[in-house]
This record gives sequence, structure tokens and C-alpha cells, in this order.
Amino acid sequence: MIAIIGRPNVGKSTLFNRLTGKQTALVSDLPGLTRDRREGVAELGQHQVVLVDTAGLEEAAAGSIQARMRHQSELAIREADLVLFVIDARDGVTPADDVFARIVRSSGKPSILVANKSEGRAGQDGFYEAFELGLGTPIATSAEHGEGIGELISDMLAALGLQETYPKRERGRRGGGDKDAQRKLEEAQRQQVLDRPLRVAVVGRPNAGKSTLVNALIGEDRMITGPEPGLTRDSVSTDVTIGGREIRLFDTAGLRRKARISEKAEKLSASDTIRAIRFSEVVVLMVDAEYPFENQDLTIGDLVESEGRALVIAVNKWDLVTDKQERLKAMRESLKIRLSQVPGVKLVTISALAEKGLDQLTNAIFETYDLWNRRVSTPELNRWLQEAVAKHAPPAVGGRRIKIRYITQPSARPPTFVAFCSRPEEVPRSYLRYLTNSLREAFDLPGVPIRLNLRKGENPFASSKRRNR
Repeated sequence: MIAIIGRPNVGKSTLFNRLTGKQTALVSDLPGLTRDRREGVAELGQHQVVLVDTAGLEEAAAGSIQARMRHQSELAIREADLVLFVIDARDGVTPADDVFARIVRSSGKPSILVANKSEGRAGQDGFYEAFELGLGTPIATSAEHGEGIGELISDMLAALGLQETYPKRERGRRGGGDKDAQRKLEEAQRQQVLDRPLRVAVVGRPNAGKSTLVNALIGEDRMITGPEPGLTRDSVSTDVTIGGREIRLFDTAGLRRKARISEKAEKLSASDTIRAIRFSEVVVLMVDAEYPFENQDLTIGDLVESEGRALVIAVNKWDLVTDKQERLKAMRESLKIRLSQVPGVKLVTISALAEKGLDQLTNAIFETYDLWNRRVSTPELNRWLQEAVAKHAPPAVGGRRIKIRYITQPSARPPTFVAFCSRPEEVPRSYLRYLTNSLREAFDLPGVPIRLNLRKGENPFASSKRRNR
């Protein structure tokens, strides 16, 4: 594990992105954008290491947000096997750099001094000043432009006692071996999808308790929490094992109405949260039990459904509610009306701070994920179609009745169905909604998005059957 440490705005997140090869950490000229620890895997030659991007180290009063950020960074130093101490070569060595260099030296951990932003003449003086920090010879880099990264990787491997070797590329074989290799590769890729951690994003309005929930699930104070809304700025992932299943939890920034977002940092945070929703598999929508299902909660729920993600609703701060049964009944009725596009969505009451209801929440996540992955056989689907059409036939348009002949499920995640009919463009939305609701009820698919697409044509297997005769 390698921790990237330094003052705000010296380029730690840019270096993190450069080494991991992914644009996962938010990058901006705004100082202090990063607040929580973010982990990512970097490949150094044939070795894999865990990089930790940290908040900028600042002098701060006890109890302040900056003090909590600094505490998280100091925890990262304690857990690290190697520390990258980053300074801004254009600014030179500042008094804050001196203070925090002492923290790194006193930790006793191996460290590498990185003089970032060293491109051009502007960084030369700062590079030479860095020697006085007592952390050895600095490595001149430009994380933004990729300069000096090769030398930095060599020093990182040496500090960790790892050999600087690279895997050899195998040449492809001619003939039938290529097909066998391709099949093996495809099978390995499919297995990799099944084996990878379940991606769960925790989303909601600011101050709904998202970071507190993530801390409770992983069993440590990993995310910065507090009464101030908007503490979390970027989507931070953490791996945890619950009930024998690997989960990758994404703590996200609170989403407010677009009209209320004015600061650049909040705009970056909002886009990062939406990105986390798109790349997740299950989304836990956190709502405040004292102010449930405000318009923004429902807007987020609609976004999750439109992206095709599985949805679970967690009603937080339930321990503060007195009339529990009445409130729960009212919330379920409200969901039926205001989030009708995903009927039957699982609603779990929790208290993240008191760590109550977490088992019920994780069970709901697993059950919803399994529904989201469900496949239905083609014979079962076509038996259902015959019954659904017999019960409520498609309407006649222009004096001619629409015929729906065949249905299949080409994919899951979410469950996606294709029905072949005579005039798909003329099927009313109301009838399409009837078929979707009937599908959901017949095959027990509550609370997950369903995609039902209509295509023109007959049974695509009918022509092959006629040829075989």
C-alpha cells in the first residue's frame, strides 16, 4: 500500500490518476477538493500495488473539517508500506511542507520525495530546495504531462523491494489454436465478471447519512462525517466482505437540485456521483426519515431507473421517528404513486449512526441484485405472452389488429425483453405498460427496471423450422 501525501493542490490526485491509469479522482485547481481517502490499483511492471489518494495536509483547529481530513491522511500514513510526499516545485518548500515532512519522517515509513510540476524553468528552484526536507533526493515529475513517472516507478519498486521486471508478450499461434485461445479468453472474461465485487453506490441528498452508513458497513471511520452538509465531494470506493460476498461500496457526494448548484466543486461532485450511479450495479438511495421522499429523492430514484440500475431505498434516522407504523405505511403508499416506474422497490428502515437495520439492508441489496440478473427461458416467456394477449388483446389501429407473435430475453442487468409484432410503432404506451407490469408480476421481478422493446417481424425461428421440415 502506497500513500500519496502533501499539501492541498500540489497534484496528488493527478499523480494518483497517472499511476492508476484511470481518471477516477477529481482534479481541479481548487485547493482541498479531495477530502476522503481514495484507493486504486496501479500496475508497476508486473507488480500490483494499492495507491491511496489523500486529502491535503493542513494546520487546522480541533473538530474542524480540515482536522478530520488531516486525521484520515495520518491514518493512511500509518497503514502504508511506502509514502510518496508530494510538493509543488513551482512554489518551492513552504513552512507547511516542513511541518508535514516531519510527520512523514517520524512515521518511520519508507518515503519518496516527489517534486511535482517540475516542467520548465519555473520548477527548478523548488526542486533544489526540496533537498532540505530531509527525505532524500527528490524525483522531478509532472503528473499532468507524464514526465518523470518512469523514474518514480523505478524508485517505488526499489523502496518496496520489488524487482523491476515486465511480463513477456506471447505471440499468437496460427490455426485452430487461435479459436481455442479466444474461447478461453471469453470464458475467463465472463468468469471475471461473476467473481468481481458487487458494485454498490450509496446516493442521496446532502446530509442524509451516506458516509455514516458506509463507515458502519465497513466497520471503521473511513469516510469523513459530521453535521455539515456536503462533506463528501468525490465518489470513494471501499471493498468489504459481507455475508461471504465481496462488495465495492461507493460513497458519493449529496445531490441537490441542479438550480441550486453554483460552486465549481459541487458541480464536479455532482457529475462524479452520476458517474458512480452509471458504473454501479445496485444503488442504495438514502432518504431522511424526518423528511422522506422530497422531490430531489424522487428525481434521483428516476435517474437510477433510467440508467437501468437496481434500486434499494434506505430510510435513515429511523430511531428518531415516533409513529413508526403510520410513517412506514405512508411512505409505501407515496412510493406506489410517486415512483411507479419501479413498483415493489425494497424499502428498508435503518439507523446508520446506531448501526441498526444493516443486516436487513444488505439482504435487500443481495436480493435485488439477484432479481436484476434474472433470466427467463424463452418457452416460459411465450406461454406468458399467449396468456397475456388472450386476457387483453392488442388494440386495433386503423381497423387492423396488431399481432404480437413471439418474445425472448436477449440480456439481463436489467432484464431486457424483445417482442416481435406486426406494427411496433403503433402499439400504444398504455398497452406496453400493461405487458411490462404483467411480465413483472408473472416472473416476480419487483423493484428492478424492466426493458420491453418491440420489433417488427415474425418469430425469428419460424423460417428455420420451415426449412428443417
